Amino acid sequence: MLWSYCLTVVHYHTSRKVSVTDVSKKYGLEYRLLHAITNGHPWYGDWGYEFGAGSFALTFDAYRSAIETLSSLPLSMFLPQGSKPSTRLQDVISFYRSLSKCELLNIKDVFCFLMRLIHDAHKSSLRVGDATFKKQRTSSVLSWSRVDVVRVEEAMFRVLRAVSGSNWVSSRALRGAVCRVAPPTLLDHCLMELNGKLAVEGMVVKARHNPNSGSLEYRLEPQNVSITTNCNDNCVPNFPPSKEILKQDLKLLYESILHPQTMSTCLPDAIRNLTISSAEKLLDCKQFVKHYNNEKLSSGNEDVICISCELELMDQHKEITPVPPAELVVLPINAIVLDLKIEASKAFQEVYLAFRRFQAEELLGYTGVEDSTQVKLLMGSTGSVRVRGRCLGKNGLSKYRLERGVERWTVDCTCGAKDDDGERMLACDVCGVWQHTRCFGINDSDAVPAKFVCNRCKESLQMTPSVVQCKNESGSFGKGLATSYDVR
Repeated sequence: MLWSYCLTVVHYHTSRKVSVTDVSKKYGLEYRLLHAITNGHPWYGDWGYEFGAGSFALTFDAYRSAIETLSSLPLSMFLPQGSKPSTRLQDVISFYRSLSKCELLNIKDVFCFLMRLIHDAHKSSLRVGDATFKKQRTSSVLSWSRVDVVRVEEAMFRVLRAVSGSNWVSSRALRGAVCRVAPPTLLDHCLMELNGKLAVEGMVVKARHNPNSGSLEYRLEPQNVSITTNCNDNCVPNFPPSKEILKQDLKLLYESILHPQTMSTCLPDAIRNLTISSAEKLLDCKQFVKHYNNEKLSSGNEDVICISCELELMDQHKEITPVPPAELVVLPINAIVLDLKIEASKAFQEVYLAFRRFQAEELLGYTGVEDSTQVKLLMGSTGSVRVRGRCLGKNGLSKYRLERGVERWTVDCTCGAKDDDGERMLACDVCGVWQHTRCFGINDSDAVPAKFVCNRCKESLQMTPSVVQCKNESGSFGKGLATSYDVR
Protein backbone atom coordinates (compact mmCIF):
# COMPACT_ATOMS: atom_id res chain seq x y z
CA MET A 1 0.00 0.00 0.00
CA LEU A 2 1.36 3.41 -0.91
CA TRP A 3 0.28 6.67 0.68
CA SER A 4 1.87 9.76 -0.81
CA TYR A 5 0.87 13.36 -0.42
CA CYS A 6 2.03 16.94 -0.67
CA LEU A 7 1.42 19.30 2.23
CA THR A 8 1.15 23.07 1.84
CA VAL A 9 -0.11 25.75 4.16
CA VAL A 10 -2.10 28.91 3.44
CA HIS A 11 -1.91 31.62 6.07
CA TYR A 12 -4.59 33.92 7.45
CA HIS A 13 -4.69 36.26 10.41
CA THR A 14 -7.34 34.34 12.34
CA SER A 15 -7.09 30.77 11.07
CA ARG A 16 -4.92 28.27 9.25
CA LYS A 17 -5.87 26.26 6.18
CA VAL A 18 -3.86 23.13 5.55
CA SER A 19 -4.23 21.72 2.06
CA VAL A 20 -3.19 18.28 0.84
CA THR A 21 -2.74 17.01 -2.68
CA ASP A 22 -4.27 13.54 -2.63
CA VAL A 23 -2.37 11.18 -4.91
CA SER A 24 -2.73 8.21 -2.56
CA LYS A 25 -3.04 4.70 -3.94
CA LYS A 26 -4.37 1.51 -2.40
CA TYR A 27 -3.88 -1.88 -4.01
CA GLY A 28 -2.52 0.05 -7.02
CA LEU A 29 -5.80 1.98 -7.44
CA GLU A 30 -6.36 5.73 -7.15
CA TYR A 31 -7.86 5.92 -3.68
CA ARG A 32 -9.47 9.34 -4.16
CA LEU A 33 -11.77 7.64 -6.68
CA LEU A 34 -12.33 4.39 -4.76
CA HIS A 35 -12.81 6.05 -1.35
CA ALA A 36 -15.18 8.67 -2.76
CA ILE A 37 -17.49 5.88 -3.95
CA THR A 38 -17.35 3.80 -0.76
CA ASN A 39 -17.43 6.66 1.78
CA GLY A 40 -18.77 9.72 -0.03
CA HIS A 41 -15.64 11.75 0.67
CA PRO A 42 -11.86 11.49 0.08
CA TRP A 43 -9.59 9.36 2.24
CA TYR A 44 -8.38 12.56 3.93
CA GLY A 45 -12.01 13.25 4.87
CA ASP A 46 -11.55 10.87 7.80
CA TRP A 47 -9.29 13.56 9.28
CA GLY A 48 -11.57 16.52 8.55
CA TYR A 49 -10.34 17.47 5.07
CA GLU A 50 -12.98 18.74 2.66
CA PHE A 51 -13.22 19.75 -0.97
CA GLY A 52 -10.67 22.49 -1.61
CA ALA A 53 -10.18 23.17 -5.30
CA GLY A 54 -10.73 20.88 -8.25
CA SER A 55 -8.55 20.95 -11.34
CA PHE A 56 -10.08 22.14 -14.60
CA ALA A 57 -12.49 24.50 -12.77
CA LEU A 58 -14.22 21.61 -10.98
CA THR A 59 -16.73 22.90 -8.39
CA PHE A 60 -17.91 21.32 -5.15
CA ASP A 61 -21.42 20.76 -6.55
CA ALA A 62 -19.99 18.98 -9.58
CA TYR A 63 -17.82 16.85 -7.29
CA ARG A 64 -20.78 15.80 -5.14
CA SER A 65 -22.91 15.12 -8.22
CA ALA A 66 -20.19 12.90 -9.67
CA ILE A 67 -20.04 10.84 -6.47
CA GLU A 68 -23.82 10.38 -6.47
CA THR A 69 -23.91 9.44 -10.16
CA LEU A 70 -21.29 6.73 -9.84
CA SER A 71 -22.35 5.41 -6.43
CA SER A 72 -25.98 4.92 -7.44
CA LEU A 73 -25.34 3.25 -10.80
CA PRO A 74 -27.30 -0.07 -10.66
CA LEU A 75 -25.27 -3.27 -10.86
CA SER A 76 -28.01 -4.77 -13.02
CA MET A 77 -26.78 -2.65 -15.93
CA PHE A 78 -23.56 -4.70 -16.02
CA LEU A 79 -25.24 -8.11 -15.81
CA PRO A 80 -25.98 -10.26 -18.91
CA GLN A 81 -29.16 -9.52 -20.80
CA GLY A 82 -31.03 -12.37 -22.46
CA SER A 83 -29.12 -15.48 -23.56
CA LYS A 84 -25.77 -13.82 -24.24
CA PRO A 85 -22.75 -15.57 -22.63
CA SER A 86 -21.52 -13.86 -19.50
CA THR A 87 -18.20 -12.01 -19.28
CA ARG A 88 -15.58 -12.18 -16.52
CA LEU A 89 -16.91 -8.89 -15.11
CA GLN A 90 -20.47 -10.21 -14.99
CA ASP A 91 -19.35 -13.44 -13.34
CA VAL A 92 -17.52 -11.51 -10.59
CA ILE A 93 -20.52 -9.25 -9.90
CA SER A 94 -22.88 -12.22 -9.78
CA PHE A 95 -20.53 -14.12 -7.47
CA TYR A 96 -20.36 -11.37 -4.85
CA ARG A 97 -24.10 -10.71 -5.06
CA SER A 98 -24.69 -14.37 -4.26
CA LEU A 99 -22.01 -14.34 -1.54
CA SER A 100 -23.43 -11.37 0.36
CA LYS A 101 -26.12 -11.83 2.99
CA CYS A 102 -27.38 -8.34 2.07
CA GLU A 103 -28.64 -7.39 -1.36
CA LEU A 104 -26.03 -5.54 -3.43
CA LEU A 105 -27.91 -3.11 -5.65
CA ASN A 106 -25.44 -0.54 -6.93
CA ILE A 107 -21.75 0.19 -7.45
CA LYS A 108 -21.31 1.55 -3.94
CA ASP A 109 -22.74 -1.62 -2.39
CA VAL A 110 -20.36 -3.98 -4.18
CA PHE A 111 -17.24 -1.90 -3.50
CA CYS A 112 -18.15 -1.46 0.17
CA PHE A 113 -18.69 -5.21 0.43
CA LEU A 114 -15.34 -6.02 -1.15
CA MET A 115 -13.45 -3.50 0.98
CA ARG A 116 -15.09 -4.98 4.08
CA LEU A 117 -14.00 -8.50 3.08
CA ILE A 118 -10.43 -7.31 2.46
CA HIS A 119 -10.38 -5.50 5.81
CA ASP A 120 -11.58 -8.59 7.67
CA ALA A 121 -9.02 -10.75 5.87
CA HIS A 122 -6.29 -8.31 6.90
CA LYS A 123 -7.56 -8.23 10.49
CA SER A 124 -7.48 -12.03 10.68
CA SER A 125 -3.83 -12.03 9.61
CA LEU A 126 -3.03 -9.62 12.45
CA ARG A 127 -4.55 -11.76 15.20
CA VAL A 128 -1.58 -14.12 15.35
CA GLY A 129 0.74 -11.14 15.76
CA ASP A 130 -1.50 -9.65 18.45
CA ALA A 131 -1.43 -12.91 20.42
CA THR A 132 2.38 -13.05 20.25
CA PHE A 133 2.61 -9.43 21.40
CA LYS A 134 0.33 -10.19 24.36
CA LYS A 135 2.61 -12.99 25.54
CA GLN A 136 5.69 -10.80 25.29
CA ARG A 137 3.97 -8.07 27.25
CA THR A 138 2.67 -10.24 30.09
CA SER A 139 5.87 -10.26 32.11
CA SER A 140 6.12 -6.46 32.07
CA VAL A 141 2.72 -5.94 33.73
CA LEU A 142 2.93 -8.53 36.48
CA SER A 143 4.18 -5.86 38.87
CA TRP A 144 0.94 -3.87 38.59
CA SER A 145 -1.75 -4.63 41.12
CA ARG A 146 -5.43 -5.21 40.40
CA VAL A 147 -6.14 -1.82 41.96
CA ASP A 148 -3.88 -0.16 39.38
CA VAL A 149 -5.62 -1.93 36.50
CA VAL A 150 -9.12 -1.05 37.77
CA ARG A 151 -8.12 2.60 38.16
CA VAL A 152 -6.99 2.78 34.51
CA GLU A 153 -10.05 0.93 33.23
CA GLU A 154 -12.43 3.23 35.10
CA ALA A 155 -10.67 6.26 33.61
CA MET A 156 -11.11 4.79 30.13
CA PHE A 157 -14.78 4.03 30.83
CA ARG A 158 -15.36 7.68 31.77
CA VAL A 159 -13.88 8.81 28.47
CA LEU A 160 -16.03 6.38 26.47
CA ARG A 161 -19.19 7.41 28.37
CA ALA A 162 -18.47 11.03 27.46
CA VAL A 163 -18.54 10.19 23.73
CA SER A 164 -21.98 10.79 22.30
CA GLY A 165 -23.92 8.45 20.03
CA SER A 166 -22.24 5.56 18.27
CA ASN A 167 -18.94 7.31 17.62
CA TRP A 168 -15.77 5.26 17.86
CA VAL A 169 -12.74 6.40 19.87
CA SER A 170 -9.31 5.50 18.51
CA SER A 171 -6.86 3.73 20.82
CA ARG A 172 -4.48 6.65 20.39
CA ALA A 173 -7.09 9.19 21.49
CA LEU A 174 -8.23 7.03 24.40
CA ARG A 175 -4.66 6.48 25.53
CA GLY A 176 -3.92 10.19 25.31
CA ALA A 177 -6.99 11.11 27.37
CA VAL A 178 -5.81 8.98 30.32
CA CYS A 179 -2.05 9.33 29.83
CA ARG A 180 -1.55 10.87 33.30
CA VAL A 181 -3.29 8.00 35.11
CA ALA A 182 -0.61 5.31 34.74
CA PRO A 183 2.72 4.45 33.05
CA PRO A 184 2.65 3.66 29.29
CA THR A 185 3.12 -0.10 29.73
CA LEU A 186 0.05 -0.38 31.96
CA LEU A 187 -2.02 1.79 29.59
CA ASP A 188 -1.13 -0.47 26.65
CA HIS A 189 -2.00 -3.56 28.66
CA CYS A 190 -5.42 -2.18 29.63
CA LEU A 191 -6.18 -1.13 26.05
CA MET A 192 -5.48 -4.63 24.74
CA GLU A 193 -7.74 -6.16 27.42
CA LEU A 194 -10.55 -3.59 27.20
CA ASN A 195 -12.74 -5.36 24.65
CA GLY A 196 -15.78 -6.98 26.30
CA LYS A 197 -15.29 -5.27 29.69
CA LEU A 198 -18.47 -4.31 31.55
CA ALA A 199 -18.30 -0.51 31.90
CA VAL A 200 -21.63 0.20 33.60
CA GLU A 201 -24.75 -1.85 34.10
CA GLY A 202 -26.01 -2.94 30.68
CA MET A 203 -23.09 -1.43 28.73
CA VAL A 204 -19.91 -3.17 27.55
CA VAL A 205 -16.84 -2.03 25.64
CA LYS A 206 -16.72 -3.05 21.99
CA ALA A 207 -13.42 -2.95 20.08
CA ARG A 208 -12.79 -3.14 16.34
CA HIS A 209 -10.11 -2.42 13.74
CA ASN A 210 -10.86 0.72 11.71
CA PRO A 211 -11.94 -0.32 8.18
CA ASN A 212 -9.47 2.10 6.58
CA SER A 213 -6.46 2.48 8.87
CA GLY A 214 -6.61 -0.89 10.67
CA SER A 215 -6.05 0.82 14.04
CA LEU A 216 -7.99 -0.22 17.15
CA GLU A 217 -11.14 1.74 18.10
CA TYR A 218 -13.51 1.48 21.07
CA ARG A 219 -17.05 2.45 22.05
CA LEU A 220 -19.75 1.44 24.53
CA GLU A 221 -22.62 -0.75 23.35
CA PRO A 222 -25.65 -2.28 25.09
CA GLN A 223 -24.80 -5.68 26.49
CA ASN A 224 -25.57 -8.59 24.13
CA VAL A 225 -26.60 -6.14 21.40
CA SER A 226 -24.42 -5.43 18.37
CA ILE A 227 -24.83 -1.95 16.98
CA THR A 228 -23.95 -1.68 13.28
CA THR A 229 -23.55 1.41 11.17
CA ASN A 230 -23.14 -0.29 7.81
CA CYS A 231 -25.08 -3.04 6.08
CA ASN A 232 -21.79 -4.73 5.24
CA ASP A 233 -21.20 -5.50 8.93
CA ASN A 234 -23.99 -8.09 8.64
CA CYS A 235 -23.40 -9.30 5.10
CA VAL A 236 -19.93 -10.81 5.48
CA PRO A 237 -19.98 -14.56 4.68
CA ASN A 238 -18.48 -17.21 6.90
CA PHE A 239 -15.93 -18.39 4.31
CA PRO A 240 -14.95 -15.52 1.98
CA PRO A 241 -12.27 -15.82 -0.74
CA SER A 242 -8.61 -15.27 0.14
CA LYS A 243 -7.22 -11.76 0.43
CA GLU A 244 -5.26 -12.10 -2.83
CA ILE A 245 -8.35 -13.15 -4.80
CA LEU A 246 -10.36 -10.33 -3.22
CA LYS A 247 -7.74 -7.79 -4.30
CA GLN A 248 -7.68 -9.20 -7.84
CA ASP A 249 -11.46 -8.96 -8.08
CA LEU A 250 -11.40 -5.43 -6.61
CA LYS A 251 -8.96 -4.35 -9.32
CA LEU A 252 -11.11 -5.93 -12.04
CA LEU A 253 -14.23 -4.15 -10.82
CA TYR A 254 -12.35 -0.88 -10.42
CA GLU A 255 -10.96 -0.97 -13.94
CA SER A 256 -14.22 -2.14 -15.49
CA ILE A 257 -16.82 0.07 -13.82
CA LEU A 258 -14.91 2.97 -12.21
CA HIS A 259 -11.79 4.01 -14.10
CA PRO A 260 -12.68 6.20 -17.12
CA GLN A 261 -9.92 4.92 -19.41
CA THR A 262 -10.77 1.21 -18.99
CA MET A 263 -14.51 1.35 -18.31
CA SER A 264 -16.64 -1.46 -19.74
CA THR A 265 -18.36 -0.88 -23.08
CA CYS A 266 -21.47 -2.84 -22.06
CA LEU A 267 -23.32 0.31 -20.93
CA PRO A 268 -25.53 2.37 -23.26
CA ASP A 269 -23.53 5.23 -24.79
CA ALA A 270 -25.34 8.03 -22.91
CA ILE A 271 -24.92 6.35 -19.52
CA ARG A 272 -21.33 5.35 -20.26
CA ASN A 273 -20.40 8.91 -21.24
CA LEU A 274 -21.98 10.27 -18.05
CA THR A 275 -20.19 7.63 -15.97
CA ILE A 276 -16.83 8.37 -17.57
CA SER A 277 -17.33 12.11 -17.06
CA SER A 278 -18.17 11.55 -13.37
CA ALA A 279 -15.12 9.35 -12.82
CA GLU A 280 -12.86 11.93 -14.48
CA LYS A 281 -14.20 14.62 -12.15
CA LEU A 282 -13.33 12.55 -9.07
CA LEU A 283 -9.82 11.92 -10.41
CA ASP A 284 -9.42 15.63 -11.19
CA CYS A 285 -10.26 16.55 -7.60
CA LYS A 286 -6.92 16.32 -5.77
CA GLN A 287 -6.88 19.39 -3.52
CA PHE A 288 -8.51 19.02 -0.09
CA VAL A 289 -8.46 21.54 2.74
CA LYS A 290 -8.81 21.46 6.51
CA HIS A 291 -9.55 24.63 8.47
CA TYR A 292 -7.87 25.16 11.83
CA ASN A 293 -9.23 27.97 13.99
CA ASN A 294 -6.99 29.55 16.57
CA GLU A 295 -6.64 27.33 19.61
CA LYS A 296 -8.15 28.47 22.88
CA LEU A 297 -5.62 29.52 25.45
CA SER A 298 -7.46 28.07 28.41
CA SER A 299 -6.62 24.41 28.93
CA GLY A 300 -8.61 23.92 32.12
CA ASN A 301 -5.49 22.46 33.72
CA GLU A 302 -3.87 24.51 36.48
CA ASP A 303 -0.61 22.53 36.15
CA VAL A 304 0.29 23.92 32.71
CA ILE A 305 0.95 27.28 31.05
CA CYS A 306 -0.60 28.06 27.64
CA ILE A 307 1.22 30.65 25.52
CA SER A 308 0.20 31.78 22.03
CA CYS A 309 3.42 32.35 20.06
CA GLU A 310 3.58 34.56 16.98
CA LEU A 311 6.63 34.30 14.75
CA GLU A 312 8.86 37.05 13.41
CA LEU A 313 11.72 36.22 11.07
CA MET A 314 14.95 38.15 11.12
CA ASP A 315 15.98 40.49 8.29
CA GLN A 316 17.22 37.92 5.77
CA HIS A 317 13.75 36.36 5.58
CA LYS A 318 11.55 39.44 5.33
CA GLU A 319 10.54 38.46 1.79
CA ILE A 320 8.43 35.60 3.21
CA THR A 321 4.96 37.08 3.66
CA PRO A 322 2.54 36.67 5.22
CA VAL A 323 4.02 35.11 8.34
CA PRO A 324 2.49 31.94 9.81
CA PRO A 325 -0.39 32.26 12.28
CA ALA A 326 0.23 31.89 16.00
CA GLU A 327 1.00 28.47 17.45
CA LEU A 328 -0.17 27.36 20.89
CA VAL A 329 2.65 26.18 23.19
CA VAL A 330 1.80 24.26 26.37
CA LEU A 331 4.43 24.27 29.11
CA PRO A 332 4.71 22.86 32.65
CA ILE A 333 3.89 25.33 35.42
CA ASN A 334 7.57 25.78 36.36
CA ALA A 335 8.82 26.33 32.78
CA ILE A 336 11.48 28.96 32.16
CA VAL A 337 12.06 31.31 29.21
CA LEU A 338 14.54 28.88 27.62
CA ASP A 339 11.84 26.17 27.65
CA LEU A 340 9.45 28.55 25.89
CA LYS A 341 12.00 29.27 23.14
CA ILE A 342 12.69 25.56 22.63
CA GLU A 343 9.00 24.59 22.48
CA ALA A 344 8.11 27.52 20.23
CA SER A 345 10.86 26.44 17.82
CA LYS A 346 9.53 22.87 17.82
CA ALA A 347 5.95 24.05 17.23
CA PHE A 348 6.83 25.85 13.99
CA GLN A 349 9.32 23.17 12.91
CA GLU A 350 6.71 20.41 13.15
CA VAL A 351 3.94 22.28 11.34
CA TYR A 352 5.87 23.87 8.45
CA LEU A 353 8.41 22.16 6.23
CA ALA A 354 9.94 25.54 5.38
CA PHE A 355 10.59 26.22 9.10
CA ARG A 356 12.13 22.88 10.02
CA ARG A 357 15.42 24.70 10.82
CA PHE A 358 13.78 27.62 12.63
CA GLN A 359 15.31 28.62 15.96
CA ALA A 360 13.70 31.12 18.33
CA GLU A 361 16.31 33.53 19.68
CA GLU A 362 14.43 36.21 21.61
CA LEU A 363 11.04 37.21 22.98
CA LEU A 364 10.02 40.65 21.74
CA GLY A 365 9.12 42.97 24.58
CA TYR A 366 11.22 41.04 27.08
CA THR A 367 14.71 42.19 26.11
CA GLY A 368 17.23 41.55 28.85
CA VAL A 369 15.15 38.87 30.58
CA GLU A 370 17.31 35.89 31.55
CA ASP A 371 16.57 32.47 30.03
CA SER A 372 16.29 31.08 33.56
CA THR A 373 13.33 33.36 34.41
CA GLN A 374 10.07 31.52 35.01
CA VAL A 375 7.48 32.11 32.27
CA LYS A 376 4.64 32.31 34.78
CA LEU A 377 6.28 35.31 36.47
CA LEU A 378 6.35 37.12 33.11
CA MET A 379 2.99 36.22 31.57
CA GLY A 380 0.93 34.24 34.06
CA SER A 381 -0.63 30.89 33.16
CA THR A 382 -2.02 32.19 29.82
CA GLY A 383 -0.71 34.85 27.47
CA SER A 384 0.80 35.64 24.11
CA VAL A 385 4.26 36.58 22.91
CA ARG A 386 6.04 37.39 19.67
CA VAL A 387 9.05 35.14 19.09
CA ARG A 388 11.86 36.37 16.85
CA GLY A 389 14.28 33.95 15.25
CA ARG A 390 15.98 32.75 12.10
CA CYS A 391 16.07 29.68 9.86
CA LEU A 392 19.51 28.15 10.10
CA GLY A 393 21.39 26.83 7.10
CA LYS A 394 22.98 28.21 3.98
CA ASN A 395 19.82 28.75 1.93
CA GLY A 396 17.35 29.49 4.70
CA LEU A 397 13.85 29.68 3.21
CA SER A 398 14.91 30.64 -0.31
CA LYS A 399 14.54 27.13 -1.74
CA TYR A 400 10.85 26.81 -0.79
CA ARG A 401 8.19 27.99 -3.21
CA LEU A 402 4.90 29.51 -2.24
CA GLU A 403 1.89 27.27 -2.76
CA ARG A 404 0.94 28.91 -6.07
CA GLY A 405 4.53 29.63 -7.06
CA VAL A 406 6.35 32.93 -7.37
CA GLU A 407 5.94 33.39 -11.11
CA ARG A 408 3.30 35.69 -12.55
CA TRP A 409 1.06 34.51 -15.34
CA THR A 410 -2.49 34.91 -16.61
CA VAL A 411 -4.67 31.80 -16.83
CA ASP A 412 -7.85 31.83 -18.91
CA CYS A 413 -8.69 28.31 -20.07
CA THR A 414 -11.71 27.10 -22.01
CA CYS A 415 -12.67 24.89 -19.03
CA GLY A 416 -13.19 28.02 -16.93
CA ALA A 417 -9.96 27.88 -14.90
CA LYS A 418 -8.60 31.31 -13.96
CA ASP A 419 -5.71 30.18 -11.76
CA ASP A 420 -2.87 27.68 -11.74
CA ASP A 421 -4.33 24.39 -10.49
CA GLY A 422 -1.17 22.30 -10.78
CA GLU A 423 -2.08 20.69 -14.10
CA ARG A 424 0.07 20.96 -17.24
CA MET A 425 -0.45 24.24 -19.08
CA LEU A 426 0.74 25.92 -22.25
CA ALA A 427 1.20 29.63 -22.93
CA CYS A 428 -0.02 31.27 -26.12
CA ASP A 429 2.94 32.68 -28.04
CA VAL A 430 0.88 35.68 -29.11
CA CYS A 431 -1.03 36.89 -26.03
CA GLY A 432 0.91 35.01 -23.32
CA VAL A 433 -2.27 33.60 -21.72
CA TRP A 434 -2.02 30.07 -20.28
CA GLN A 435 -4.47 27.19 -20.68
CA HIS A 436 -4.45 23.43 -20.02
CA THR A 437 -2.87 21.24 -22.65
CA ARG A 438 -5.64 18.68 -22.06
CA CYS A 439 -8.34 21.24 -22.76
CA PHE A 440 -6.60 22.04 -26.05
CA GLY A 441 -6.70 18.36 -27.00
CA ILE A 442 -3.12 17.46 -26.04
CA ASN A 443 -2.81 14.41 -23.81
CA ASP A 444 -0.47 14.66 -20.82
CA SER A 445 1.69 11.93 -22.34
CA ASP A 446 2.09 13.82 -25.63
CA ALA A 447 4.80 16.36 -26.39
CA VAL A 448 3.75 20.00 -26.62
CA PRO A 449 3.86 21.69 -30.03
CA ALA A 450 6.79 23.95 -30.82
CA LYS A 451 4.31 26.74 -31.42
CA PHE A 452 1.02 27.30 -29.61
CA VAL A 453 -1.65 29.86 -30.44
CA CYS A 454 -4.88 30.05 -28.49
CA ASN A 455 -8.23 30.05 -30.27
CA ARG A 456 -8.69 33.79 -29.77
CA CYS A 457 -5.48 34.55 -31.63
CA LYS A 458 -5.68 31.91 -34.37
CA GLU A 459 -8.00 33.74 -36.75
CA SER A 460 -5.81 36.77 -37.33
CA LEU A 461 -2.22 35.69 -36.80
CA GLN A 462 0.40 33.56 -38.52
CA MET A 463 3.32 32.34 -36.40
CA THR A 464 7.06 32.79 -36.99
CA PRO A 465 9.84 30.83 -35.21
CA SER A 466 10.26 31.72 -31.53
CA VAL A 467 10.46 30.07 -28.11
CA VAL A 468 7.52 28.23 -26.53
CA GLN A 469 6.97 27.91 -22.76
CA CYS A 470 5.31 24.95 -21.05
CA LYS A 471 4.57 24.51 -17.33
CA ASN A 472 4.40 20.95 -16.03
CA GLU A 473 2.58 19.69 -12.90
CA SER A 474 5.53 20.51 -10.63
CA GLY A 475 5.31 24.18 -11.61
CA SER A 476 8.68 24.30 -13.41
CA PHE A 477 9.12 25.70 -16.90
CA GLY A 478 10.63 24.18 -20.02
CA LYS A 479 11.60 25.91 -23.25
CA GLY A 480 12.19 24.65 -26.76
CA LEU A 481 13.15 26.25 -30.07
CA ALA A 482 10.26 26.40 -32.45
CA THR A 483 10.08 25.50 -36.12
CA SER A 484 7.78 27.22 -38.56
CA TYR A 485 4.12 26.52 -37.83
CA ASP A 486 1.23 27.65 -39.98
CA VAL A 487 -1.99 28.37 -38.17
CA ARG A 488 -5.02 26.97 -39.92
